[in-house]
Amino acid sequence: METKLKRLILSAESEIQKTKTNNELLDIKAKYLGKKSEFNDLMQEMKNLPASERPLFGKLINEAKQEISNLIDKQKQIMEKAQINQRLASEAIDITMPGRQFKIGHKHILTKTIEEIEDIFIGLGYVIKEGPEIETDKYNFEMLNLPKDHPAREMQDSFYITEDLLLRTHTSPVQVRSLLENAQQLPLKIICPGVVYRKDDDDQTHSHQFMQIEALVVDEKTILADLKGTLLLVAKKLFGENREIRLRPSYFPFTEPSVEVDVSCFKCNGTGCSMCKNSGWIEILGAGMVNNNVLEACGYDSRKFQGFALGMGIERIAMLKYGIDDIRLLYTNDLRFNSQF
Repeated sequence: METKLKRLILSAESEIQKTKTNNELLDIKAKYLGKKSEFNDLMQEMKNLPASERPLFGKLINEAKQEISNLIDKQKQIMEKAQINQRLASEAIDITMPGRQFKIGHKHILTKTIEEIEDIFIGLGYVIKEGPEIETDKYNFEMLNLPKDHPAREMQDSFYITEDLLLRTHTSPVQVRSLLENAQQLPLKIICPGVVYRKDDDDQTHSHQFMQIEALVVDEKTILADLKGTLLLVAKKLFGENREIRLRPSYFPFTEPSVEVDVSCFKCNGTGCSMCKNSGWIEILGAGMVNNNVLEACGYDSRKFQGFALGMGIERIAMLKYGIDDIRLLYTNDLRFNSQF
């Protein structure tokens, strides 16, 4: 009997060690420990044994079954460990491989240009001021010395919401609001960046929506020479230390005298090229001394206070600085264009 049980154990052990899957292991378990196993047949023979031999016989059978069960459990653990090792190997991270390239966004060229201009003026002691894009006729026109019959007030130039409300056509209303807020009439040095709107047909050089930065200085001592010095510094910082400027007489209702400001061409260095139309100069902004009527409207004594203002289009500065020939490229969000800057 013992020989037969050892044979069963050895046979089961051999088959168990050859198994590769759980299903194969379950089949072997059913074969050796199930209801139709040889152990079940041996248990049937127990009744033919003398009563004194039955306890030993039952003990040997149970020990054999337990040993086979232990072999099955051990093989199951071996297979599970192998599966885990195989999974770890297949999912391992190769730290020597290059990492994934994540595209990181960057500031838009207009934002970069605005911040560059802001840095110049902040270094000169100016403060940044902002105001609403929906303005009243009073702040957008009247207090800036723009009478009711001025051409800039015509409907074809401005986006009116009501008879008294419109989308601001320049950032000059921020200057007016700042002057009115400065009740103590302390020296004022501000810049006003922002979006403005005009009824222009969109083309290479015009847009119905664009951006401006205006600067304003008001105190008791500012003169035209201060304006010229500021303009020269700004031109050199934006376009290079070798730049020169020239002032041409012009007209703006809110400044008197008014000037158009040209910078020496940074492409040909003033000798003449296609960029400057062979003139050697490029127009960049408008400026002038603050009109007395504007000062008086804001509560300032024009016999005591004076100042200057200047305004530039951000898109024009960016286009000149980076050689862009179509303003629409700045607003189409084309990654092929934006990624160049």
